[in-house]
Amino acid sequence: MNPRTLEHVRSYYAASASQTDYTPLYGAVDADVCVVGAGYTGLNTGIALARRGYRVAVLEAGRVGWGASGRNGGQIVHSYSRDVDVIEAKYGREIAVPLAAMAFQGAAYLRENVKEFAIDCNLRDGGIFAAITESQVAKLEHHKQTWEAIGHPGLSLVAGADIAKHVATDRYKALLVDPTGGHFHPLRLAQGEALAVEALGGRVYEQSRVVRIQRGSNPIVHTALGRVRCKVVVIACNAYIDDLEPALQARSMPCGTQVIATEPLGRRGEMLLPRGECVEDTNYLLDYYRLSADNRLIYGGGVSYGAPELSAIEAIVRPKMLTTFPQLEDVHIEYAWTGNFQLTLNRLPDVGRLADNIWYSHGCSGHGVTFTHLIGRVLAEAIDGQQSRFDAFARLPHLPFPGGRTFRVPFTALGAWYYNLRDRLGF
Repeated sequence: MNPRTLEHVRSYYAASASQTDYTPLYGAVDADVCVVGAGYTGLNTGIALARRGYRVAVLEAGRVGWGASGRNGGQIVHSYSRDVDVIEAKYGREIAVPLAAMAFQGAAYLRENVKEFAIDCNLRDGGIFAAITESQVAKLEHHKQTWEAIGHPGLSLVAGADIAKHVATDRYKALLVDPTGGHFHPLRLAQGEALAVEALGGRVYEQSRVVRIQRGSNPIVHTALGRVRCKVVVIACNAYIDDLEPALQARSMPCGTQVIATEPLGRRGEMLLPRGECVEDTNYLLDYYRLSADNRLIYGGGVSYGAPELSAIEAIVRPKMLTTFPQLEDVHIEYAWTGNFQLTLNRLPDVGRLADNIWYSHGCSGHGVTFTHLIGRVLAEAIDGQQSRFDAFARLPHLPFPGGRTFRVPFTALGAWYYNLRDRLGF
């Protein structure tokens, strides 16, 4: 038996998704490419490589979508955790221009997958950024100008009485509405993409934690019960890389976010979000929410450094929900869960190679849904010899967190406290 079995956390997503079982890896198998991690990055790399005729093996320590890909807020939000104007100001146009050209492609690739592979993930269009303070309204205006300047039309600013047409709250000063945003059931999406890998000729193995990567011209990826002999390895573990690759671990840090799901709200839910859009505010430690297909409010927010107890999650998130929707005081919370995302020091994804035939991507820093769908194709292109898009990300500089593993959490928590204070004071 596998010495360590990882099942999905008790989330609304796990409770409302079907589960295809994939066998663990036993013995030795051969592949052209071994992908470590069956989240969105690994699965989309596998899909893109299988399309190109590569023999692909995807190894997952737990279940498909066990990590952030199956636990996130389920929102389509474009660009990166630092937008393209910030990237240009810090790193120059040579880096910013190609990243800007890709800023909206991840969402398009996600929608292509859903359509091509008929993935039943309750995909719905429409996203909103919400400003709580007057200073944040100015940020929304700048956000709109920035995205329009790089070719993203259709954005609209909404204020005053029109806010109620989108969100039933008096918390916001203005909304930036993006019809190309959207939301979906994240675990169902991951499960559908795993089926797509296998439909294209690849193999997916669950309960197959990688314990060692043996480097060389033909790497061997070892699990507790088997191994994959291959030509290329792709590391796509994100926040769950643990000690597999210390060099990557030093340049990143897992951070938790908390999510709750209410009881089904019926018509009451539709009154909260009359047009069915998803919402995230513009605080540094932001709140995000949407309706599920059965009209539950799925509400997330806050950042933790270390997993809180399940009993604490509702205490963390419910007050945030009631700040936005005080009319839900009597509503029962049926699910509460947490999960990690991977943070880098500069809040931009870390993409590169550890050797000529060992590639990686991690550190989406909270903007993983669209980026992972983009980078899967970019990695496949690069492995196949087309490296221009890969190089655009690989040029981003990344440094280890100060203080190493011992002090990176308190240093980062101090920074989060500072920005949370700014949110509260309205700066």
